[in-house]
Amino acid sequence: MAVLLGRHINKIDKKGRVSVPKPFRDAFAGQEFSGIYVYPSFKFPALEACDDDFIQRVVTSLDDLDLFSDEQDDLAATILENTQALPFDPEGRVILPKDLTDYADIKGEAAFVGRGTRFQIWNPNAYDKQRTAAFERARARGATLKLRPKPGSGDGA
Repeated sequence: MAVLLGRHINKIDKKGRVSVPKPFRDAFAGQEFSGIYVYPSFKFPALEACDDDFIQRVVTSLDDLDLFSDEQDDLAATILENTQALPFDPEGRVILPKDLTDYADIKGEAAFVGRGTRFQIWNPNAYDKQRTAAFERARARGATLKLRPKPGSGDGA
């Protein structure tokens, strides 16, 4: 799978349609469902978006939790109950449902933010504040990232 990177801001039309950035659409090409799965983030006032493979990983991970446990029930209610499948139209747009745009306070424009194997959809102003805060937290902690070795090599370069 292609890696979802960058930040893109697109306008939402009067019908609630927004163009999913082409690099993100291209990353999802070839999947069974021609569209995206979207659900409210329970960490941020934003929407999480993913493809078939990622949503299947979520389902499998939930199945790994104890059946009927509070943790499984809470996460299933938070993620699966609220996930909506949004098909691409011929121009690569999706219609963002009102309940989701209300949750994330998205009006007029949407910021699409790459997160590797998934992406988020934000109100652009809210994302700018979050991005600034995240940068400052990472700097204050002195955050570092240990890179995994490249496949077939023994070092971290």
